[in-house]
Parts: sequence; structure tokens; C-alpha cells
Amino acid sequence: MKSSPHRPSIELLFKRGLGSAEIARRLQISSSTVRNVVAAIKKRGDASEVKKSGRPRSVNTRNTRAIIKKRIIRNDGLSLNRMASQLGIARSTVQSIVKNDLKLKSYKLRRGQYLSDKSKAMRLEKCRKLLQHFQVRRVSDVIWTDEKIFTIEPLPNRQNQRQLLSKDDSMSPKRRLAHNRLFPKSVMVWAGITATALCWWSIYPSTRLGTVPWLEIDIGRLGGAFSWIPGQELVACFQPDLNPMDFSVWGMLEGKIAGKVFATVDDLKAALEVAWASIDDGYLRRTVNSVKKRLRACVKARGSNFEFLL
Repeated sequence: MKSSPHRPSIELLFKRGLGSAEIARRLQISSSTVRNVVAAIKKRGDASEVKKSGRPRSVNTRNTRAIIKKRIIRNDGLSLNRMASQLGIARSTVQSIVKNDLKLKSYKLRRGQYLSDKSKAMRLEKCRKLLQHFQVRRVSDVIWTDEKIFTIEPLPNRQNQRQLLSKDDSMSPKRRLAHNRLFPKSVMVWAGITATALCWWSIYPSTRLGTVPWLEIDIGRLGGAFSWIPGQELVACFQPDLNPMDFSVWGMLEGKIAGKVFATVDDLKAALEVAWASIDDGYLRRTVNSVKKRLRACVKARGSNFEFLL
């Protein structure tokens, strides 16, 4: 912490007999600063700054920080371990510079599909057409559909699923394995939603993908509302980041059955049915209404990935 530049003035006024409050008022500084300087004068006889103990910085210097900053600018995916090894300093020092001096944080890479220039142009054109459609139609009138395969085995999460073991037990059969079969039993779920209803839900064996009844829609569950499925010229743009089923509903269902191991396919079906029935109207409305925001973000990104704009 830097010493107060008012030390000489405080010392002079104090020796003239002025109190701490009066000195603070005259110099327009905080009274706590004056009291600290006065206490030092009473203890040592003067207000000179005491030489601090400890060695000066020899590693975390301006030059080292500049080198690390330039390397990160050239490649922001650098390994801190490798950088520390190349500079001949401790990893903790590199980490401290990156976090405290450069104010940088480590983020996981975003997941997203690869888009060619042709795909981006197609997405841009079709997003614009859909936004034009939604100027005369309500987004709540659209039936959003998709299919997904669910397996009876949960996906292993090696990062968060851990065990507390001794060093000896870590090399013994007590240490569990995160594994899954090559072809686990599974089902194909075909579902559709609107902003106000769960309009469609069918479960088939995953081997019968080609036999899914694409237009077998239970309009009765929509409460008589007129619903619209985008024409073939627009349906191709419903990629994972533009279809509510993909960017929200499937993930929500996976979260509800996550970590569970099902003995049979029937148990998996029953759990999926319960999770599907638990979806409330508020969630549907928020999810479907976010489509227009995503379409506008896609247009702003010129058809490219746009999650950073949301």
C-alpha cells in the first residue's frame, strides 16, 4: 500500500500542537490517515516511511507480464503449464499473472455445429423468411417437432462423478469404471410442442426410425387452436440452435432422467413419460417465444453461430 503524500504536512501541523480532527479538516483528508501518521510520530519520533521487509519481486515483473500477455494475444488457447515451462517459472506464478494482473478467466469452448459458407447463407435467407412469416402469424401457432434417441444407460460424467478413496484403494477394484455398452437398448422419441400445449408424444423402438408417423398430430390437445408447420422450403433451417425441441426441451428431459440406470426399456419409457408430463405451460411459452430472438440473432450473425449474442 502506498504511503500518504501528506506525511510531512501532518507531522508539521502536529508538532505545532494541532489535533487530528483539525489537521484532517485543513488538509481535507480522512481522519483515519491523520491518526495513523500521528501514531507513527508518537512511536518513532517522526513520520518517515518505514522500510518494508521482504525481497522485491523477481518473477512477477512488468517484463514477464508483458511476455505472457503477448503470447495470449497470439494464441488464447495456450496451456498455462507449457507457458510456465517455457518461461522457467512456476505455474502458480503464471496463473496469478493471468488471473490477478491480466484479469482473464478460463472458459470452456462453446459447443456448436460446423457451418460452411453455403450453410450460413441458407440459414440467413430462411431466418429472414421466417421472421417475415411471424409478422403475420403468431409464433404460438407453430408446431415444433423433432426426434431423439434415449438409451437405458446414463452418459458417464467423468468430470463431476468422483469417488473419495485412499491412495491404495485408488489402484484397487474399489475404483469404479465409467463405461457404456457399444449398442445399449434404446428408444426413439418423437415429440412436438407449441407455446401453449404438449401436442405430440410417441415412443418407438430406435430401429423403427423410418416408420415414424410424421404427421400424426393430436390436434385435440391444442384446444382447437390452428397450428402451422413451416413448409418444406423453411424446415431445413430448423437446426439445433433454432428448434425449441433441440436447444431446450431435449436437454430438459435428459436432465430429469440424468444419472439413472434403467433395467428395462419399459422403465426408461415410464421415466420419460413422467418427465414429459411435468412440463408446464410457463416453460413452453418462454421456450417458444425465444425463437424470434434466436432468429434475429442468427440474422445479425449473418447465418453463423449466434449463442454469444443471446
